[in-house]
Amino acid sequence: MCGFIGELRNKDVQAIDAHTWDKSLEAIHHRGPDSTGHYIDDYVQLGFKRLSIIDLEHGTQPLSLQNRYHIVFNGEIYNYIELRKELLAEGFVFMTDSDTEVLLAMYISRGQECVKELRGMFAFAIWDQVEETLFAARDPFGIKPFYYKESANRLFFASEQKSIHASIFPEDISREALQHYLTYQYVPEPLCLSTKVKKLLPGHSLLKIANQELQINCYFQKSFSPVKNNLDDYKRRTRAILEDSVEKHMRSDVPVGAFLSSGIDSTSIVALARKHNPNLKTFTVGFENEGFSEIDIAKDTAEKLQVEHIHKLITPEEFVKELPTIIWHMDDPVADPAAVPLYFVAKEASKHVKVVLSGEGADELFGGYNIYREPLALNWFNYLPGSAKAMLHKMALGLPDSVKGKNYLLRGTTPLSERYIGNAKILNEIEKQHLLSTYDENSPFINITRNLYEEASLFDDSSKMQYIDLHTWLPGDILVKADRMTMAHSLELRVPFLDKEVFKVASGIPTYAKIANGTTKYVLREAMKEVIPASILHRKKLGFPVPIRHWLKDELHDWARNIMLTSETDYIFKKEETLKLLDEHVQGKKDNSRKIWVILCFMMWHSLYVEKANVHNKPSTEKQLQLSY
Repeated sequence: MCGFIGELRNKDVQAIDAHTWDKSLEAIHHRGPDSTGHYIDDYVQLGFKRLSIIDLEHGTQPLSLQNRYHIVFNGEIYNYIELRKELLAEGFVFMTDSDTEVLLAMYISRGQECVKELRGMFAFAIWDQVEETLFAARDPFGIKPFYYKESANRLFFASEQKSIHASIFPEDISREALQHYLTYQYVPEPLCLSTKVKKLLPGHSLLKIANQELQINCYFQKSFSPVKNNLDDYKRRTRAILEDSVEKHMRSDVPVGAFLSSGIDSTSIVALARKHNPNLKTFTVGFENEGFSEIDIAKDTAEKLQVEHIHKLITPEEFVKELPTIIWHMDDPVADPAAVPLYFVAKEASKHVKVVLSGEGADELFGGYNIYREPLALNWFNYLPGSAKAMLHKMALGLPDSVKGKNYLLRGTTPLSERYIGNAKILNEIEKQHLLSTYDENSPFINITRNLYEEASLFDDSSKMQYIDLHTWLPGDILVKADRMTMAHSLELRVPFLDKEVFKVASGIPTYAKIANGTTKYVLREAMKEVIPASILHRKKLGFPVPIRHWLKDELHDWARNIMLTSETDYIFKKEETLKLLDEHVQGKKDNSRKIWVILCFMMWHSLYVEKANVHNKPSTEKQLQLSY
């Protein structure tokens, strides 16, 4: 596990100067504090920060083979042992036991097609010195990040955006990205708040030949292909592939722990992992507010599974103190409150282990969100003629917000593609018009999902929602905060559910089997019921809940108001509107907590990256952006 930076220059273009290069690399020191590596030639410069997990002595990077191929690689290839055996049979001779060398050998043997045989989480770049070709790729689900910026004579790429900003001139904030952030609570990929920086999409590769145009290609399509079978077969195949995935994710030369909440996802991972390590350590955090802690449930689960459990309570004071550091690590803001407890549980785990397993991805693959059952509740609307739907929708709009059933009528008379954009929908277009000093009507939030709905046009509504989440919510929110909050503490996170072989099984399960018997993840629950405690099997999902709704009325109210008043974002927000949201929330008129939070997170980001405020635990940065309104 590591972080890397790199540049590919046109011929006769001078390399980035040593001071800027070192600054770019040190910006991601937290991703790899164990060692630093460097490679440079006439076209390419590669930098590397390493966190040693496997093969401490022989896994240094950049790794070079045949005086021709050079690689920087962030992640783990879980089937590298099997791939190594294939390559040995083909006559390859290996100098190390590392998965990095296996990956580079796969490229030498298979070329760009090598990515289709990889089972793991990864972002990497390979420079072929003879062909003067740079090939890079990102894993199918986007577990590991890959940022890049292309200019007229240089391509710069890195594991985190802050490394790129350390080596470029000031540039604009994208109004398109900002408006989408205010709706989604994250910046949807491939966009970034910086206009010139992009993220390589999950399951995509990048090809850059010196002095030629950049090429982006998709090598892995995530879709659903239900296989007609009986429930017992779905359950059997799910259990078998999860056992296989967890076994491979446990490969490590250092201790492996696991995050443990009150749900079936993390409990399933722990139950399967303890078979390979009975001394498994598990970690949970919570808050003192009633209903906002899973510690007692996790302790009980750990006891039943006979694994060690370590936990911590987070105070409001700690919460506020660490927020600037959390925002800094995110690169672009992610206003998901769950990022904060994730930061603290990673901090606690890093005191005991270097690797943790977690349950991310189970909901998106196996149909775990309650919202996926919504189409069942709204099905009768499909029998209404269009004119009746339109009339009912207009009537519902005129009802006071306090009228019970208003939202139900609005959802039922609004097309799925307009009402569902993922698990978070914070501000709508009208609200953004009121809030922003300048609003671009050409960037509505549905621009992000429109093409995805077209691709999923033949799916049932529940599968369409899953498809949207797989391509937006999962890589844009869930995996960003998982990667950044663990890497902030030099902790490697592994997610056994997000394995392409697990996806192959999950994508074949039809919707009725996912949301059967009035529940969600039905097949997964049935597959795991023999190995997890009965108390967890049908427990309602919480997932590190955060009491910001309560705190913004009490403990954090003055803090929030002060941020709004002092933030130098008057050229972006109409401050009277942001303060109005806070006042309405405090007075109990509306629950505006998520809207307030998305604004506060951006303002804190602005303070760090635009106003250049200092924050503990971060290197200095010279990044300065201006809003192009």
